[in-house]
Amino acid sequence: MAVLPKIGLTLPNQGVRFGVTTARELVDMAVEADTSGAFRSIWVGDSLLAKPRLESIVLLSAIASRTERVRLGTACMASFPVRDPILLAQQWASLDLMSGGRTVLIACTGINPQEATEDATYGVDPRERANRMGQWITVLRRLWSEDVVDFDGESIQFAGVTIEPKPQRMPEIWIANDAKGSRDRLERIHTRIATYADGWQIGLPDPAEVEWRAADIRSKAAALGRDPDAFSFSAYHNINIGDDRDSALEESKRFLDTYYSTDWDPAYVEAWTAAGTARDCVEHLRPYFEVGVSEVALRITSWDQRGQLARLIAELAPMLEEITPLAA
Repeated sequence: MAVLPKIGLTLPNQGVRFGVTTARELVDMAVEADTSGAFRSIWVGDSLLAKPRLESIVLLSAIASRTERVRLGTACMASFPVRDPILLAQQWASLDLMSGGRTVLIACTGINPQEATEDATYGVDPRERANRMGQWITVLRRLWSEDVVDFDGESIQFAGVTIEPKPQRMPEIWIANDAKGSRDRLERIHTRIATYADGWQIGLPDPAEVEWRAADIRSKAAALGRDPDAFSFSAYHNINIGDDRDSALEESKRFLDTYYSTDWDPAYVEAWTAAGTARDCVEHLRPYFEVGVSEVALRITSWDQRGQLARLIAELAPMLEEITPLAA
């Protein structure tokens, strides 16, 4: 199956906390990306208590009201397992209607030491986060498609629940997962993705790793009777366009260190960031499309968000058209 190179724009909604952007600018950037025709999608980050930021569904609602073409979603919804799935079904159905059916919900377990406060506050055993994924996805889809729903799950039980109005169409639900570990562990995770999701997002900066994992998910989906070619595969990546690649990488590291309150390994930043001239960035991204990624979601790792967005639109996007459609 041919894969046309597509890019999305990931907005840094946590950046409002440290002055890299504002709430108004995030919405304005989404509008600019939408009208440019250069982007397939707009994504926002998500967390409740672990990594405070503008709340994802509220921000997406504002963006939905001012855009017309791009798909809209969370990348990823780390709070997914601690949210009330009935309320989430109502919220997301409303968002989907507001957007005209353009939403994609990317769920993830959010398993991270920083989530300990959320787990304690909401009474969730960290080990339960993964178990909740399939249950919550099942609840959402049933509430979006059935008139009255009874559900008797391990983590939630309810009867006679109706969600109205329904979404315009059944929203896609993807799973984001960057887990590391043994091959057996990763294959168990891939089985969960193939069972419950419509797509997969990965943030690991290694095209070879993406390639074998995507192939394994496709294989498992086929074994479950699902169409493996219908799966979406997205890579979460960073970008900083600049004539001096070293300076672009240096700023990216400062940005990521500030964004995540950590000290990133410079080698990891380099692997996870398309940096340098637009041509440098295209060549950095090319291997992801070559291994079958259908879309790369790009987060700008710079304090000059608007200037970088202008360069993405004017310089990088036209070059992506030079990449020959590749076999997935």
